[in-house]
Order: sequence, then C-alpha cells, then structure tokens
Amino acid sequence: MPKLIGPIFQTLTLDKLPIKGALKDDQLEIIEKAGILIEDGKIFKVGNWEKLRKEFPKAEIFELTGEFVAIPGLVDCHTHGCFGGSRAKDFAMRNAGKTYLEIAEAGGGIWDTVSETRKHTIEELATITAKHANRHLSDGVTTIEVKSGYGLSVNEELKILRAIHAAKKYTSAELIPTCLAAHTKPKDFSGSNIDYLKLISEELFPILKDERLCNRIDAFVEKSAFSPEEINPYFQKAKDLGFDLTVHADQFSVGGSKVAVAFGARSADHLEASGKKEISLLAQSDCISVALPGASIGLGNGFSPARELLDQGAALAIASDWNPGSAPMGDLLTQVAVLATFEKLSTAEVFAGITFRAAAALGLSDRGKLVTGALADLILFPTSDYREILYHQGKMKPVEVWKLGSKDVLTSDQNYQKG
Repeated sequence: MPKLIGPIFQTLTLDKLPIKGALKDDQLEIIEKAGILIEDGKIFKVGNWEKLRKEFPKAEIFELTGEFVAIPGLVDCHTHGCFGGSRAKDFAMRNAGKTYLEIAEAGGGIWDTVSETRKHTIEELATITAKHANRHLSDGVTTIEVKSGYGLSVNEELKILRAIHAAKKYTSAELIPTCLAAHTKPKDFSGSNIDYLKLISEELFPILKDERLCNRIDAFVEKSAFSPEEINPYFQKAKDLGFDLTVHADQFSVGGSKVAVAFGARSADHLEASGKKEISLLAQSDCISVALPGASIGLGNGFSPARELLDQGAALAIASDWNPGSAPMGDLLTQVAVLATFEKLSTAEVFAGITFRAAAALGLSDRGKLVTGALADLILFPTSDYREILYHQGKMKPVEVWKLGSKDVLTSDQNYQKG
C-alpha cells in the first residue's frame, strides 16, 4: 500500500540542480503544502497535499500537524566510524601545543587507534559501528560511508570490513564500506611502503572481491603516508580489478588531487592544502571534491577552499570525516553550518553538498533528491523556513527520519542503545 506524508509546509526537492558549480538559493525548487507519496521504498510522486489525497484515496496517510520542512536524507560520504578506543589524550596534547611527532612518541596518533581496534572482535566492532551509525541516523544521515584503515594488515582489515557488514543488522542507515588499508604503513610491518602496498593489493583485494566486502579503495596520499609514486601501482591494481577509487588528498601537502584526477577517482577528499593549480585541475574533472570541516575544526587548520572550488566549477560535497583522532565531533549539520559561515556557501550549495553531490562521490544516483523514482529517504525539520536549519548551526535536528519509506524517529540516546 502506498504511503502519503503531509502536509509539509516547505519541501525542498533539490531537483534540477547541477552536479557541478556554484548555486544560489533562488535555484531551489520549493513546493509548499506538499505531500510525498511513497511506494515500495521509493518516491512515487511529490505534489500538492490535497490533490494527492484525492488522487490516491487508498494510500496510508501520515498526516502532520504543525509546520515542517522536508529535505532529502543526508549522505555522509567520508567517515571512519569503525574503530576502538579514544584519542582524547591526543586532543588535549594538541591543544596544549604538542606536535604530531611528540604525540606519536607519547603513544598517540593513528597507531594508538590501530592498537585499540585490533583488540576488538568483529561483533564488538559491529556494535560500535552501529552505535555511531544510529546517532548519525537520528541526525538525519540516512547513507553513511564507513572506512576501514585501523587494522593495517590483511586479517585485521578483513575483520573491520566484516564488522561493517555485520553492523547493518543493527541499523536502518545504509552503510557503504570502503577499504583504507593504505592509511599508513603499520609499525609492525618490517618492509617498505611499496612492500606493504604490494602485500595488500595481492592478498587483500581478491578476498574483498570474493566476499563482496566492498567495491571502494581509498589511500592516504601524503608525505607522512604514501607518495604519489608509491600509490600509483596500488591504484592501478585496484582499478584493473574493477574497484572504485577515492583519495585522501591534499590535506597537508599537494599531490593527492592530481593522483585522484589521473585515476578517475570518484572523489578527492580533504583538499585543505589545495592551491589554484589543484583547484583548476579538480574543477575540469568529474572527480567530486569533498570538504571535511570536522578535520579542520579538530586540528585547528584552515578549511578546504570550498568557495573557490565551486566558483571554478567543481562539484563540492561535504562530509564529517568522523574519526577518533582529528574529527571526533561527527556532527555533519554543525560542521556544514560552520563551513558555510567561513567559506560563504549558500544554503543551496550546502544542501547539495550533503545530499545528491555527496551521493555522487559514492557512485550513487538513486538518492539525494525528492523526485519520482528516488529512494524514499527524507527528513523533516520543525520549522516553516528552510533557512532556519543552518541558522541554528546544528542545534535544530530532524524530528522525523524516513529511510526507504519507513519512519525512524529514535532520539540520539535511544539510537545509542539500539546500537
């Protein structure tokens, strides 16, 4: 039986907005006093509430009392939500002026998280991942990319990716797994960077395909991780096997975005160090540029050049980078509101960046807009003016979250229990 939700004071469909370039708020399609008709987990029709009620008298009615704004369910295209332990000590040391090297020498950094994550079983990591996913879901994030990268061996990376799949039975959010075995060379590996990448590509990649654990390969291209020259054979192997690619690029130094474009990666993520040359290269490509304001807030660094990327014609998505080290907040709405303030982004640009443009970074074209045939992923905010959502800088949360046409109205606390 079809479901009909409404009346909705303002429905922002995000229809007819381009995948690339700057956007103005007057480009937003806003349907007032709308109804959304759902059938078989997809949007069947969006239109006038009263007309839809008359046209579909047998639909199951979900009648709203009060004024609400509907937008598509949010898509977070870059998270590290499967991990063990905490890096609160790192955060305190960093704020006290300690350098990355000093923190690492004191037992902190990525290796601290690797050590803690390795202690957990698959089921324990699945529970942690679902807990994070359900908090995100209560904030309106209905599709969540989740990376590995805190295992850094064939067996431990498999454990994390299997845990991400196991977490799916504890959440109605959709989890998109990504292999980030090339996060950094593990301390307990005696060979070179090239030796490590060769081991992962030869032993891990075939298992990922055989078990269908993921179809996405990521790598941290950075002076402290892997150089472009080192990562090229790794990405070529992944591409030859049919994996989609994404790159941690230009976070502290440039080079990663050039690799992303050269290999036709779905996205280049971070970009805080990108200059005019890198911005121009990204803007002329089909690679999605992904800004990660959570990392800038967590590390106290400058933001990705979001305004310039858009003005040059790039496709800009925005993601949380939720991780225990540099981006522990994990609140996408707060982060995009802050980024919008500093980079002067329109509301249309922000909403596009956390819906259909973020979906494109994951290779998904079936969500991120409230249009016929799209997945029935939508969220309702308790306001009559869509501009209030970012105005409250993350404090206004959705009161209803719909995933595939089913309503999930759990609060954040309840979602933690659910996980």
